[in-house]
Amino acid sequence: MAILRGLSDAAAAALDLAFPAACAGCGCEGEPLCATCRPALDARLAFRGGTPIGLPADLPAPLLQLEWCAPFAGPVRAALHELKYAGERRLAQPLGEAVARRWDRVGQGATVVVPVPVHAERERQRGYDQAALIAEVAARSLGLPCVRALERARATVAQFELDRDERSANVSGAFRVRVGARAGDATGAAARVAGRWILLVDDVVTTGATLAACAVALEEAGAFAVSAIAVARER
Repeated sequence: MAILRGLSDAAAAALDLAFPAACAGCGCEGEPLCATCRPALDARLAFRGGTPIGLPADLPAPLLQLEWCAPFAGPVRAALHELKYAGERRLAQPLGEAVARRWDRVGQGATVVVPVPVHAERERQRGYDQAALIAEVAARSLGLPCVRALERARATVAQFELDRDERSANVSGAFRVRVGARAGDATGAAARVAGRWILLVDDVVTTGATLAACAVALEEAGAFAVSAIAVARER
């Protein structure tokens, strides 16, 4: 594993030399998110846990805690867009580290990190799952295992196309814990979440309906409890 990680780091370094990153926030060449734009990821780092005045405060069941790092705006929005739609995987590093910092500051419990999955067909088209990349970085920073325990049982309409009342129905029953093992998947996903406190990781949250649907699937598979965190929250 260490050898593979070393090869991966070497390949990433070679890619950086051949194709230098441009900051998603301001376009400056050098890093995928420059030192000037990066602090936007920590906009809420000093805040107490919970929902500030002006945002819907209801915590969707069965989540025990819902956190996020920053508003979905400015450099944060640009970085998420570049990672999700423009193939700039290097942004997973600063985004995942921000998730870890916020959770380390206000999070309670959690012993396993689980990313919210995109549909398998979407992952094949894109070549990766952006939430999984973010979750892997966050898990390493927190010293927790990352298990790709969930998959989408069916395709769903993009949540941003729906109003708040339609989002829960759109994702109800849309997720399940993986059965069996395939290349690149966690072996025995159900066994690895049973009795554990799960930290769900996603890129953007609005109402929390998607995270709640994932939590239901995890608890049905035996998870002890489920909390969640996203990079950004959209009003």
